[in-house]
Formats: sequence, structure tokens, C-alpha cells
Amino acid sequence: MAHPSQLGFQDAASPLMEELLHFHDHAVMIIFLISTFVLYIIVVMISTTLTNKYVLDSQEIEIIWTVLPAVILILIALPSLRILYLMDEINDPHLTIKAVGHQWYWSYEYTDYEDLGFDSYMIPTQDLTPGQFRLLEADHRMVVPVESPIRVLITADDVLHSWAVPALGVKMDAVPGRLNQTAFITSRPGVFYGQCSEICGANHSFMPIVVEAVPLEHFENWSSLMLEDA
Repeated sequence: MAHPSQLGFQDAASPLMEELLHFHDHAVMIIFLISTFVLYIIVVMISTTLTNKYVLDSQEIEIIWTVLPAVILILIALPSLRILYLMDEINDPHLTIKAVGHQWYWSYEYTDYEDLGFDSYMIPTQDLTPGQFRLLEADHRMVVPVESPIRVLITADDVLHSWAVPALGVKMDAVPGRLNQTAFITSRPGVFYGQCSEICGANHSFMPIVVEAVPLEHFENWSSLMLEDA
């Protein structure tokens, strides 16, 4: 998860987030090279009084500064389009979970696995135990099996919300009357935190998302205990 004074992204916990991080590094490297070249040109123009008559009117230079930006844009666009299509791919999910946004909590339904559903509220600051994170902990986590394709159907009951977990590379709007879907695969066990990313009212900051990825055996034990408690 994020930590104070962090400059980069959170560590990737899904293959899709790894792709997004690689594309970010690719784009930043191109921006760095362009910025360095422009700075060099500015310094040269300021620091020298020499003039080359072939630079003032040159067809070759005009061709270069027209073609080169087009090539750079293609080098950025092609990887970007590839990732956009990867984000829309939902092939044979092992589990489908419905996430419903309310003011100001989330509810989850595991209806295609078991008749299991529960609400997830933020744990108040005064009830936190040592080691828990303020404004990020929920009383019921969304538990998923690790290394399994998970589809999440997302909607809202009242106003616009947004279900977002940065470490998984997932962000999808929750719109009343509309069912959006997204998918992810957790590449390692762990607890991954997110928050509602659409301003939804007075307590917008107090509806965290907690996804816990566990081995399949532990997931089955958890679901059995949840059904017994229900």
C-alpha cells in the first residue's frame, strides 16, 4: 500500500498493474528524452551567436520535425491501446462478485458461488487495533482466491461511487441503474486497500475497500464460516 513521501506507484499485485507500471516507465522515458533535447536546444540557442544558413530554411529539418513526433506518438499509442484491450478482457472468470456502493459503505454479493452477501463498513478510529490503518480498514473484507480470474460487477444504490484498488490496477464507476464490470487476477496473497474515487457526499472519505487475496483452501474455509455466521 501507499506510504508517506512515496513518489511512485504502489507495488503491483496483479499482472494488469504490472503492465500499467511498465507503460508508465516507457512513457516517462520518452518524456525525459524529449525534455532533455528541448533543454539542450534552448541552451545552445542562448549561448551561441553563430547562425547556420542551412538551418534557417531547410526542407530536411521540416521533414524531420514533422515525422519524428508522429513516430513518437505511435510508440506511445500502440502499447497504450494494447493495455486498454487487456483491461476489457474477461475470459472465463472463476468467481463473480457484485459490489454495490451505498452512502457510505459497500456491500458484496457472492451469489454465483454461494448465497453469501454482507455489508462492509469502515472501522471507526477509536475501534482500530494496533497495526490497522486509519480510514482504510473495513469490518468485512472482500476475500478472493489468489491467482484466479475474478469478475466484479459494480453498481450503486443511490449516487455515483467508484470502486478502485490501485495495487490491482482496478477502477470502475458505480452508477445507479447501470451494471459495470471489471476483472483482475491477484498474483500474490495479501491485503490490498482502496477507497471510493468518486465524490459521493459528506462521508465520501469514509467508505474504504479492502480486498484480501488468500489461497483457495483458505477462501473456502472463510466462505463456510461466513455462511455459518449468516
